[in-house]
Amino acid sequence: MLVKINTAAVNGLTVMPVFLEVNTAKGSGDFFMVGLPDSAVRESRTRVEGALMNSGFHLPQMKTTVNFAPADVRKEGTGYDLPLAVGLLAAAGLAGTGRDMRRMMFVGELGLDGSLRPVKGALPIAVKARELGFEALVVPEANVREAAVVNKLKVYGAGTLRQVVDFLNGGEDLRPTEVDARAEFRGAQDSCLPDFADVKGQENVKRACEVAAAGGHNLLLIGSPGCGKSMMAKRIPSILPRLTLSESLETTQIHSVAGKLDRDVSLISSRPFRSPHHTISDVALIGGGTSFRPGEISLAHNGVLFLDELPEFSRSALETLRQPLEDRVITISRTKYTATLPCSFMLVASMNPCPCGYYNHPSRRCGCMPGQIQRYMGRVSGPLMDRIDIQVEVTPVPLEKLAQAPAGESSAAIRERVARARVVQSERFRDEEGVYCNAQMSARLIEKYARPDAGGAELLGRAMKRLDLSARAYERILKVARTLADLDGSAQTGAAHVAEAVGYRSLDRGSWGE
Repeated sequence: MLVKINTAAVNGLTVMPVFLEVNTAKGSGDFFMVGLPDSAVRESRTRVEGALMNSGFHLPQMKTTVNFAPADVRKEGTGYDLPLAVGLLAAAGLAGTGRDMRRMMFVGELGLDGSLRPVKGALPIAVKARELGFEALVVPEANVREAAVVNKLKVYGAGTLRQVVDFLNGGEDLRPTEVDARAEFRGAQDSCLPDFADVKGQENVKRACEVAAAGGHNLLLIGSPGCGKSMMAKRIPSILPRLTLSESLETTQIHSVAGKLDRDVSLISSRPFRSPHHTISDVALIGGGTSFRPGEISLAHNGVLFLDELPEFSRSALETLRQPLEDRVITISRTKYTATLPCSFMLVASMNPCPCGYYNHPSRRCGCMPGQIQRYMGRVSGPLMDRIDIQVEVTPVPLEKLAQAPAGESSAAIRERVARARVVQSERFRDEEGVYCNAQMSARLIEKYARPDAGGAELLGRAMKRLDLSARAYERILKVARTLADLDGSAQTGAAHVAEAVGYRSLDRGSWGE
């Protein structure tokens, strides 16, 4: 007897339909599995046999062949357990007697006791199932809320294999889970983000954070230990424009593939904030591995990637960031797969100004030699630094001033200004494909939209010479100046905007470390 069961394979965010063809015939009980299954899929036979036995099912002794089609695509993971079990039972006439399984898709891992365990990628699988016209998707209970975000698809969550079989035979009354994605998205937005109101003093740094958020600019905070770099970086998501529903769906799919969603979470409603340790490997940062997994840059998509102690990261890991920062997408090619993932994130980094950490400190003496400082700064390559628009020094707030300082401006107030500036940019670049904010402007767009007025051009020319600014700083200054003009509601980039933008290029000054 031949039975076909529908399931899916996930490669990056790309989902491919997979058909399990289970063929049984009278024989000695031989079992063959073909179609490029990996070790986890081959092991599924043992898990499924245990789950069937402990769920009270006894299959007749038959010669069984299972084909995972298309046969030229490698099948990985444990999500094929449930469709394999259903296929074996259907071939034996024990499942599918009460419902038509041809318009249903199955995915799930089985425990030896017959319980259904969560799998990665349930949301993109649900999206694909609806796209292909399937009527229903059966998933483990732990995955049902993320999959039920997809409308026009009946999503059934089951706790055990027995529940699934009874449902397919018309007995178990499983009900489709319904999630009002828009209502949940609105209700859960930014419920517990840290607030800039907690930050006392540091007005110049908070201003730099606002400018970076308004234009989507990458930001580097340079300062001594304990001056508040990490504290302010963690608050940047609270002033970024709120996620749109489409951005939320895209972000949630990435976290679903990575297995990072909590059981009760249907949609990610706040912008991601990822802060990997400086010992992170290249693969963990950009993604990949023997079995594909999204990296930190993709998990930070539509949010912030914070690299604390930037020079302590390995040189090779930092260099892998250069292409994703420009293209905002990463393609990972390995022998067994090729996967493409979005990685449009805002890079926020922090670092000490020297090995001891106290160069330019107002009260503590730095014991580093100029050569040591330059070598320390040289751990971050010029091409990577070239992709960081704003570089700002953070100095510690004296204790007496800290005690007397009033509460800072709230993130909500800052976000309003940021959102207004982003609306201006959205309108400006509506005809420019792939450009959504000032940080993404090319040289052509800078010339078109960010050319300063006469006073601004004259001031920029003087600054380039007097401060010995590098040539690569020129375009970065103009991008930031355009954002400053947007925050001011000005159609023209003026001298005041250029002057403030020049102040955000600390590391381009020729005197640094001398």
